[in-house]
Amino acid sequence: MIQIKKLEKLTSNPTLNWGFNGYETDKIFAVSSIEIGNTFEFNIREKNQHYKKIWETNSEDIDELNKIIEQGHSFGAFENDELIGWIICEFREWNNSLFIENMLVSEKFRGQSIGKLFIKSINREARELQCRIVELETQNTNYSAIKFYQKAGFHFTGINTKLYNDSSETALFMSFDVIV
Repeated sequence: MIQIKKLEKLTSNPTLNWGFNGYETDKIFAVSSIEIGNTFEFNIREKNQHYKKIWETNSEDIDELNKIIEQGHSFGAFENDELIGWIICEFREWNNSLFIENMLVSEKFRGQSIGKLFIKSINREARELQCRIVELETQNTNYSAIKFYQKAGFHFTGINTKLYNDSSETALFMSFDVIV
């Protein structure tokens, strides 16, 4: 049985045993923007395009994630006391938000509603912290993640066309209002 618990500290790199870390899709969200005078508009539309992204989590990444985990607002999914996924969140006092820094589930356990359990857990956490929003950033190419977040109640709130080295990727910011 899978349990969601507060994440204490990563003592090793569990992603080494989690299989495929990344995503592959045949659909992306194409982002276009237009600036006319003092106005700015952006448009997001679905586009049929193959895209594959793979990443490795190294020891420096684990150290950075542990700094955020120390705040006490992150959760892990455990099966038989083995970490099989995480959602790592940072409380941002300056704008009273809970920011999802990273969410990852072992390939073997994807599609088993762990993401939904994570969202429920951080929603509860955000209410306890009396946050006004939960927010995140993802890539326009991560189609399945965007659809998941939309289904969970997130809405687009902004873009950054220059965040990534890869010019085919645009950062999409999403959030949902926390109802206290």
